[in-house]
Amino acid sequence: NIRKFVKYIMTCNGAEIWTIFLAPFLGLPIPLLPIHLLWINLVTDGLPGLALAGEKAEKDIMHRPPRKTDESLFAGGIGFHIVWVGLMMAGVTLAAQAWAIEKGMEHWQTMVFSILAFSQLGHVLAIRSEKQFLFSQGLLSNLPLLGAVLLTVLLQLGVIYLPFANTLFKTHPLSLNELLICFAASAL
Repeated sequence: NIRKFVKYIMTCNGAEIWTIFLAPFLGLPIPLLPIHLLWINLVTDGLPGLALAGEKAEKDIMHRPPRKTDESLFAGGIGFHIVWVGLMMAGVTLAAQAWAIEKGMEHWQTMVFSILAFSQLGHVLAIRSEKQFLFSQGLLSNLPLLGAVLLTVLLQLGVIYLPFANTLFKTHPLSLNELLICFAASAL
């Protein structure tokens, strides 16, 4: 579970860094405000990350050979995963940003903020097991994690739709189509 937690946090933080770093090189405006990054790091990383730490042991864990004592935490493909999934989440986010700006969507920054936040929630569900697909594990097999993800979605929707949160986070209410685009992009 420590490896899963590190994999989750580092991939998500990598996605945030890549998004901020690559945007100017692609001719895009800075996609996120500092408060957006703070929110993502506190809420999107925090609640699901803690619940992921309580994931039950995988069924075949006792049939696996022990790890070598000198093996890195990033061995077994974790380092590669952190880089490529972080880049993929950033790529989807930046592609959505470029598309929204091209289409003249005035709420593109709120969309970018939401896509990155929702992508991280999808990622935490996807990495619960090193061997099994999410749906073969069952969505209900870690209720605290599912609850943390649902609560985080609701908190993110609050940041998008509550007037006081719009002022604090410099967000704008999204139309249903814009919100569906955010969910679809983050599902990638």
